[in-house]
Amino acid sequence: MTYHADEKGYYGQFGGAFIPEMLYPNTEELRQNYLQIMEEPSFIKEFRTLLKDYVGRPTPLYFAKRLSDKYKTKIYLKREDLCHTGAHKVNNTIGQILMAKRLGKTRIIAETGAGQHGVATATVCALMGIECVVYMGEIDIARQAPNVARMKMLGTEVRPALSGSRTLKDATNEAIRDWINNPVNTHYIIGSVVGPHPYPDMVARFQSVISEEIQSQLLEKEGTPNPDYVVACVGGGSNAAGAYYHYLDNKDVGIIAVEAAGKGVHSGESAATSVLGKVGIIHGSKTLLMQTQDGQITEPYSISAGLDYPGVGPMHAHLYTSGRGEFISITDEEAMTAGLMVSQLEGIIPAIETSHAFAIFDHKKFEQDDIVVINLSGRGDKDLQTYIDYFKL
Repeated sequence: MTYHADEKGYYGQFGGAFIPEMLYPNTEELRQNYLQIMEEPSFIKEFRTLLKDYVGRPTPLYFAKRLSDKYKTKIYLKREDLCHTGAHKVNNTIGQILMAKRLGKTRIIAETGAGQHGVATATVCALMGIECVVYMGEIDIARQAPNVARMKMLGTEVRPALSGSRTLKDATNEAIRDWINNPVNTHYIIGSVVGPHPYPDMVARFQSVISEEIQSQLLEKEGTPNPDYVVACVGGGSNAAGAYYHYLDNKDVGIIAVEAAGKGVHSGESAATSVLGKVGIIHGSKTLLMQTQDGQITEPYSISAGLDYPGVGPMHAHLYTSGRGEFISITDEEAMTAGLMVSQLEGIIPAIETSHAFAIFDHKKFEQDDIVVINLSGRGDKDLQTYIDYFKL
């Protein structure tokens, strides 16, 4: 069994492209060209050069000594928080802006929840001099104000999504509407491994630079390219897809996905899709989805704006149902406490999304000589206000 997408964009039973006819030309143009473009030597060279000189890759693989001492296992942190713009998101936006240019697009749209993908998209559009519109839920605009300011400084127009829960799901709906209305000149940069084929596969491939680096860095530090476990937080799941990518078919490497349980998995205020989700279709993809008995999408909740997506990428749905990935749900309280702990033990303030991943050590015991790599997907600057309010700092 392989855990990569097949040619139709399926991971097992999940994935595909379930889209209105009006979107077919948009996704079809991309599907027919994305692999060929990504394999062009000129594309690879430009992509790699920008990752190195602009993003600051490779990011360090850091042995977290105090954290390792505390939990009596070997813990390494993949420092995606050190990427330009403060998170892994920029790996994908660099790739997609180069793709859009080669397809002759002159306008970019995107959706964003926590604002990190919006900032990363605004950043590459400024870099390339391309018009950019980012859709963001009205509630997220309020709770991620610094990122909204960044996008505006970078010359991007931020349009609020005023319908539904006014968060990520609704921003995505607005972006899709825009794309239907502007099919010829506009490329939609999706920020996660979600959406219709080829997006989940394309985004995972751009993010796979993470696991590629982990392999070579671990070989240098531990004499093996393979950790015992790779751990990442999962909302849509692009940082996780990138961290797992080169290990997907290697059964010796355990895959752990950490979801947001919000106020408790069964509290009615949660985003633990693996536990609560049933098979459904959202934003053009068949996946696990939080929904009511009659198929209405239920509102997810998490203290972290980047994890409150009602679905999960099809790759992760397949990892869960096939048993290849172990899914652990972490509450707001556990995540916030873990974020503070990492700050004080390692001098690194993680994004609240990432803090969920650090909370697993109270749920799962590791052996002393296990090598556990945690993808530290983003830095906590954007979440300082939430930390301040929560801990009364």
